[in-house]
Amino acid sequence: MSLESLFRNLSAEDVDQELSEVESLCINCGENGSTRLFMTKIPHYNEIIVMSFSCQHCSYENNETQFGGRIQEKGIKIKVLIQNEIDLNRQVVKSDYATVSIPQVELEIPETRKGEVTTVEGIINSVIVGLNQDQVRRKDENPETAMKIDEFITKLEDLKTLKESFYLVLDDPSGNSFIENPFAPNVDNSMETTRYDRLTHHNELLGLLNEDTNDQDTLYIPEQEVAAFQTKCYVCGNPCQTNMKPTKIPHFKEVIIMATNCDKCGHKTSEVKAGAGIEPKGLRIKVHLTDIRDLHRDVLKSDTCGIEIPELELEVGPGAQGGCFTTVEGLLDSIKEQLKSDNPLIHGDSAQPEVKSKMENFLIRLEAVQSGRQIATIILDDPAGNSYVQSLCTPDQDPNLELIHYERNFEQNEELGLNDMKTENYETSQHV
Repeated sequence: MSLESLFRNLSAEDVDQELSEVESLCINCGENGSTRLFMTKIPHYNEIIVMSFSCQHCSYENNETQFGGRIQEKGIKIKVLIQNEIDLNRQVVKSDYATVSIPQVELEIPETRKGEVTTVEGIINSVIVGLNQDQVRRKDENPETAMKIDEFITKLEDLKTLKESFYLVLDDPSGNSFIENPFAPNVDNSMETTRYDRLTHHNELLGLLNEDTNDQDTLYIPEQEVAAFQTKCYVCGNPCQTNMKPTKIPHFKEVIIMATNCDKCGHKTSEVKAGAGIEPKGLRIKVHLTDIRDLHRDVLKSDTCGIEIPELELEVGPGAQGGCFTTVEGLLDSIKEQLKSDNPLIHGDSAQPEVKSKMENFLIRLEAVQSGRQIATIILDDPAGNSYVQSLCTPDQDPNLELIHYERNFEQNEELGLNDMKTENYETSQHV
């Protein structure tokens, strides 16, 4: 049975979607209850498994959501400033491996292996409910501890009344968590999203650690040859083959093209990685789209490069598009398709009418830029300096292409892993 037949799109018109029911042990009374499983796919988001347990003996009930899709290439950390009622009502998709923290009150919720769809206020409420459990008995047995818990609950209640603003941080090494942007498709200045490379303990948590990782030799690929190696399909989990080939882009540098094709489910992916190291300075490329020819420029976007279109107030982070080799028109088309399909909170039955209308108007403006009917500027900002846009006037200066080299700040070096990298007097420091 294919993955597509297991996870079908969630739709009110699909009357054939079925529930699976299995007998399972009740953790409350020890008798047997029943668990209903519903495998579905939220439109424009991800495959999920909805589980609902009920016990006819003690009336205990429990509901949870698990992701049925793939683990993302990088982890994700989302930091959002909560200042008003709109922020409290932000929808939150929390995966099984996500941790939530509120630094102002020193609250940290560890990963619980229980995914859920909730709101910022809902997260605070669930903590309050959990702390209130057995509080009556605790006051009799340990009054001092109960008093401290009451004081902490008061702090959480104050967060809900917004006596002061606070930060909520969602950290998910699987990359499958999400916090709503109520201003989409515009930039959310109150939210900061960072995608990071997982560490060893993250991979152990996700079950991805390969015991033979340290024993693998460096793979050398001659320039004119295609290397092939076995991997697992991100979608169905079956073995498949990834092809990899280095090639040189004229007037730029060497890149590595990777393509994966799964014969089982038909899933295909392609990605471009920089073949050289990180450049000494970051690179900001401004392309002024004044002519239809500007849309046909070749573009190499690395996986560390962000995109901005000031005229549309659009900002796309580095992790959203990944590394790719395309054209300006193709890059705009990819952004448009991602806005149409990848945001679960601006499409479908759960989206507010005003949010849908705002998105439709934005897509009309984006299509005007893509078709050349509206003049705009597209900015590629790559702290690693490994992105490229074709010049139409080589070797002369291109009036519609502007390259700006800049010094990276501390945060950018931190994301690239450069702050902890020692390259000077390395051997000397080893003997100190």
